[in-house]
Amino acid sequence: MTAHQKAVEQIRESYAAIPDDAAPRLSKATTNLFRFREPTKTASLSARDLDQVIQVDPETMTAEVQGMTTYEHLVDATLPYGLMPYVVPQLKTITLGGAVTGLGIESSSFRDGLPHESVEELEILTGDGQILVARADNEHADLFNTFPNSYGTLGYALRIRIKLAPVKPFVRLTHIRFTDADKCMLALAEICESRTHEGEPIDFVDGTYFGPGELYVTVGTFSDKAPYASDYTGMRIYYQSIQTRPRDWLTIRDYLWRWDTDWFWCSRAFGVQQPLVRSLVPRRWLRSDVYRKLVGFDQKHGVTARLDRWRNRPVQESVIQDVEVPVERGAEFLEIFQSEVGMTPVWMCPLKATRDWPIYPLEPGKLYINFGFWGMVPLPRGQQDGYYNRLIEHAVHRLGGHKSLYSSSYYEREEFWRLYNGDSYWPVKHAYDPGGRLLDLYDKCVRAR
Repeated sequence: MTAHQKAVEQIRESYAAIPDDAAPRLSKATTNLFRFREPTKTASLSARDLDQVIQVDPETMTAEVQGMTTYEHLVDATLPYGLMPYVVPQLKTITLGGAVTGLGIESSSFRDGLPHESVEELEILTGDGQILVARADNEHADLFNTFPNSYGTLGYALRIRIKLAPVKPFVRLTHIRFTDADKCMLALAEICESRTHEGEPIDFVDGTYFGPGELYVTVGTFSDKAPYASDYTGMRIYYQSIQTRPRDWLTIRDYLWRWDTDWFWCSRAFGVQQPLVRSLVPRRWLRSDVYRKLVGFDQKHGVTARLDRWRNRPVQESVIQDVEVPVERGAEFLEIFQSEVGMTPVWMCPLKATRDWPIYPLEPGKLYINFGFWGMVPLPRGQQDGYYNRLIEHAVHRLGGHKSLYSSSYYEREEFWRLYNGDSYWPVKHAYDPGGRLLDLYDKCVRAR
């Protein structure tokens, strides 16, 4: 029996031992979910020993990976072969299983879509306790197609076979400034359509919104050589360089993790962008999972809320979301977001779904802009928690967009199943979890907040 088979048997036994009246909850060393909820009767499902890269095959350019493997671990295994996953989400501790069943996006998504679109095969522990292998061309194609965005409500990914893409040692970055959001969206559409900038092919595209008159599109191109390689893992901060350095160079590894050191820009909430504080913090602590643990501690113990009350400050709402809006409505969304929420910066990442995926129904081949924003916003007097998040939900869907479910959601049940294609979800749910051992998607992502 291989190490992977032993790990599969262990999680199967763990699942079978959970009482019928307790919802399984996957035990993970790290999480990138932001659905903070009241304690309920759940049972921990052990995923011990399911966090390894099984094999990297440079000939077929594929990797066999266990479901709890982090992208950091996978990238460390593939880069020596000159390979990387087609889409590497921005944060090191996002797991392969989490990205496939939830959200993952990056600056290659304008061409390669979302992480699950380069998956060839899934081994899944389903809600009814079976271990099944699902592919787009076998008898479990319905499960394979519906698994993305199901957030563990159909089962858990135990093994994933994923396609890999070739890389070069360096990435040359060009930061292009815009003072008008409409022109910025037009440029994004043109660059993503042609896959070129100023006549040269590009490999990566994303952008940053600092305010109504300051937006940047960043294009990246692979290179065999570089005149230098910037380091943003110490005192220097990547997102600040976008405003001051029109051209830059990074190693491919540092490019993939350029956002992780400061959790985009969210590290400023912990004071570690102050030079003195930063000089005292060990580099190994400058990473997204450390900040996420601090946020979890704060949510559990209400530290920020108590300080705000003590200082007589307004109650704040957590506004942590990623939303997709058609590129032609992107400037309109930014205008609404600026006037109603006013949080900056905002990440902008173009993406195209390469095919139809039932419960995250983006139109295949259509260019969307993912807007990512993460922080706290003071509530207006008389408003309650959820005010901003509801406003954002309404705006996104009014503009023909879609919202990921890794954070707080406030939809009514009927609206939710209309937006997330309940007609496709429920037949698969009944087929692979007929007893309802796992929460359904609405109960997991909306009601259980």
